[in-house]
This record gives sequence, structure tokens and C-alpha cells, in this order.
Amino acid sequence: MLVGLAVAIVVALFASHYVYQQVRRTSPVVVVPKFAPIVVAATPLGLGTLLKASDLRTLDWPVGQLPSGSFGRIEDCVGRALVTYVVANELILEHKLARRGAGAGLPAAIPEGMRAVSIRVDDVVEVAGFVQPGTMVDVMVTGDPSMTGQPGISMTRTFLEDLRVLATGQQVEQDAAGKPQTATVVTLLVTPEEANLLALAASNGKIHLALRNTIDTNQVNPAAAYSSSLFLHAPQPTVAEKPVAAPRPAGNPAPPPYVMEIIRGGKPESQAFPGKANQ
Repeated sequence: MLVGLAVAIVVALFASHYVYQQVRRTSPVVVVPKFAPIVVAATPLGLGTLLKASDLRTLDWPVGQLPSGSFGRIEDCVGRALVTYVVANELILEHKLARRGAGAGLPAAIPEGMRAVSIRVDDVVEVAGFVQPGTMVDVMVTGDPSMTGQPGISMTRTFLEDLRVLATGQQVEQDAAGKPQTATVVTLLVTPEEANLLALAASNGKIHLALRNTIDTNQVNPAAAYSSSLFLHAPQPTVAEKPVAAPRPAGNPAPPPYVMEIIRGGKPESQAFPGKANQ
């Protein structure tokens, strides 16, 4: 009786040990993730803001998932200006900051190699106030294109596309509720070549802005519109071509001119007429 009980106990112990080992092998291994600090914006910050320590804070971020260009220390960001808008808790990355010592405000937000050009606008040109900092626009010009050989015909064409608005008036931030803002001057971010075109258009025609979706970057290059086709349903005018004179065969010089003496008002005058080629 006792021997059987002892055998049963031993078997039970071996069975429980076997079950324990199996359960241990199939149980998932819990890995405790490691975190590192990452710098984020403490509050919404505008374009050109010179960062202070109070503008920033840190969050814990998985070590293996740190974004490229992120910062782990607030002091590495202090004293540098933002070149874009950021919202609260948005990551502060290297490409969102101007170089140290670049200053603050709008000049610091202009990327190297780019220019900021301001144009005078009215309510119509400014798309009723909905052209705000950060929006994207196309630029159209209307004028009298005398170079087409069709004087008196007005033409409108889109000559610059997908330009970013840096400021409206002296405002470099959008209205938080998206309400229209009236301004008489709009500042656009352009290349040096685009700056020349914009200045030329402002001097020789009337400028209009076309508001576009900020994620639509397609270059459409639409055809120009002419007043003749708009009001008369006539085909668009073409550039007049000057006739090209046929080259004179070699060895066949031009005939000498005829000289006639004409008396006008009692005074004799000599007048030359083109000679006639020999047939």
C-alpha cells in the first residue's frame, strides 16, 4: 500500500515537471523595450520662430525606431529658427530648422538658393483672402502681347505653377480657423529665375493668383487664353511670320536701278527705281 502510494507520488512529480517544461518552452518571451528621449514641440510654433527651451519638451521613443534627423537633447535645438510650421507634440527634425546663426523671422525660413518676392494684390487677386501663408498658388498674367503680331488682343497665361505663399501682408501664420485674411501684399517663395519672371509680369501686365490643393504638385502648363477666342469664338491667333526672300542664284547680280529726273515745283529731282531682271 505504501509502496504504491510512493510510486504514484514519484510519477506525479515527473509528470508535473514534464508539463512545466513544455509550458515554459511554448510561453512567449517578453522583451522589455528600451526608450530614449526625443525632442518635440511643446506648443504650436510658427514659421521663423527662434526656439527657446520653453517651446520644447521630450518624449520617450523606442530606441530602434528613432527617426532620422531627430534630436535627443533640447539644448541642441535652442537658438535655431523653424523653417516650417509645427503643431504641439510634432517631432523637431533637422530639416525643419534653419542653420544656427541664421536669425529668426521670415529671412531664416527662406531655404538656401531660394528667394522671397512680394507682389501687390487686391481681394480678387488674393482669391478673396483665402491665399494664406503655407498655401500653394499658380500665377497668371494678363496683358497685350504685341510680340504675337496681333496688337490689341489681350492674353492670359499661367507662367508660374505650384508656388508656396510665405506671408500675406506681415502675417506668416494661417488663421487657426481657416477664415480669410485680407492683405494687400503676398510674398511668394521662388527661385531667382522665377523672381525675374514675376517682376517682369508685375511691370508689364496684371497678375492673378489661382489657389491650388497643397498636395497637388502636377505641372499642367495650360494653353494661353486670348480675348478673340473668348468673345468671338475665333481661333487663337498665331505669331505672324515674316516672309523669307529666296536667295539670289550665284553669278546673277542684281540689275542696276533706273534713274529718272522728275521736276517738282519747278525744281528737278533725281529718283531711282529698282531695275528689272533680264528674262
